[in-house]
Amino acid sequence: MGVAGRAFGALGRGERVLGWMAGAALAAAAVVSLAVAPPDAEQGDLQRLMYVHVPAAWLAYLSFSVVFVSSIAYLRTRRTRWDRLAAASAEVGVLFTALTIALGMVWGKPVWGVWWTWDPRLTTTAVLLLMYLGYLAVRRLPESPGRRGRSAAVVGIVGFVNVPIVHLSVTWWRSLHQEPTVFRAGGPSLDPAMLWTLILSVAAFTLEYAYLVTLRLRVGRLEERAAREALAPEVRSALPEEVPTGG
Repeated sequence: MGVAGRAFGALGRGERVLGWMAGAALAAAAVVSLAVAPPDAEQGDLQRLMYVHVPAAWLAYLSFSVVFVSSIAYLRTRRTRWDRLAAASAEVGVLFTALTIALGMVWGKPVWGVWWTWDPRLTTTAVLLLMYLGYLAVRRLPESPGRRGRSAAVVGIVGFVNVPIVHLSVTWWRSLHQEPTVFRAGGPSLDPAMLWTLILSVAAFTLEYAYLVTLRLRVGRLEERAAREALAPEVRSALPEEVPTGG
């Protein structure tokens, strides 16, 4: 059994409950978004992609916000738990960002007529994905854990600058992407049923984020333990042999 399998098998009761809650919330959000929320007046059922696309984007923002805060905390305290949390949240954030881009392409094809266009929102989101893929690449550098953690923390802090740029890109530049419909002056412009379905979807994705980060943190701890155990025999073999003394 691999490290991930051992981590899943070692989950505590609270972690398992969180996983079941996330699964139930995602199932409820899927039922409501497909069977309860009304279709859009212009886009019809295609608009239902919003209930996955938008929560994935918002949870990507949350993931990288956690990376930002955890990276600052690590640089100030040098505590490994902050570095481990930043790494876990970055991995989940990359997953959500990739999902956001993929669903945006699926949504954009019938609406815009192309799979991809260099729209400001799409372009800045692609840059965000590349920046945090770079962050994960830094974490693979063959350096000491302390130096690697410091380098990754700097990248995590600098990369976060792009998060507000992505969010505000549709208001700063002319864009094919629709302007904000929830956080906007005058209040949300969505139909109430659509708005509450979106809120339910965001809550479900938030629970899934918490579960994935919890699982990744446990995997990280097991990986560190395995690395220490693998290193221990080498350390012992490097020590000089004890020379017996005569009585």
